[in-house]
Amino acid sequence: MHVRPLAGVAVWLAWVILPVFAADGTEYHIKMVDQTPAPKEVPEPVRKLLGERCVQLLGAKDDLLAEMWFRKDMPVKATEAQINNGLTYAEVPETTLFGVIRFPKQFTDYRKQKIPAGVYTLRLANQPMDGDHMGTAPYSEFLLLTPAADDKKPDTMEAKKLHEMSGKTTGGHPGVLLLFPGTGAGAMPKLEKKEENHWVLFFLLDTKAGAKKAVLPVGLTLIGVSSSA
Repeated sequence: MHVRPLAGVAVWLAWVILPVFAADGTEYHIKMVDQTPAPKEVPEPVRKLLGERCVQLLGAKDDLLAEMWFRKDMPVKATEAQINNGLTYAEVPETTLFGVIRFPKQFTDYRKQKIPAGVYTLRLANQPMDGDHMGTAPYSEFLLLTPAADDKKPDTMEAKKLHEMSGKTTGGHPGVLLLFPGTGAGAMPKLEKKEENHWVLFFLLDTKAGAKKAVLPVGLTLIGVSSSA
């Protein structure tokens, strides 16, 4: 993951800890660790697209809950006007690879599904516009979890295929993490508590629209479940 430095700010330290506290006393915080390649379980065609800055999510007792690696340059489809107005998920083709995530122990996704410990790719998906999904989430974009060993190529694919691949994560419905609008994401990744106990990681992803470079603000829900789960 590439993060744009603020003017006059020196190179980042090897690691940075950002503590965030919940009202009920529960603490989550993130830590960035440089020069940390993605896990060996990630196939090489995917692995070579990832940065070597790892974002770690830690719990109240500094227990490691998740580790993430994001793309160095993510392709988007955007006009110059869209770039100037600020990129959104709408300019990212569905099923685009965002990065990978590793859970050292069982994790809970946005549908309250149990995700086994392991390494997973993160790809963009839009919530189906049908009666089964209406009102289940405040936003319609998600990152789907797919076992990394099964996701061998970084190219986009048919949405149906992604859903089937991700379904292996839980043995049924795809594993999902909700995306908030990335509004407020800045040069340094940050973890914020939102409504209904959603803990959201905000960060910027470097992107390319043809020859033009831009950044995509991202808000990835790491802790939090749907009220209808």
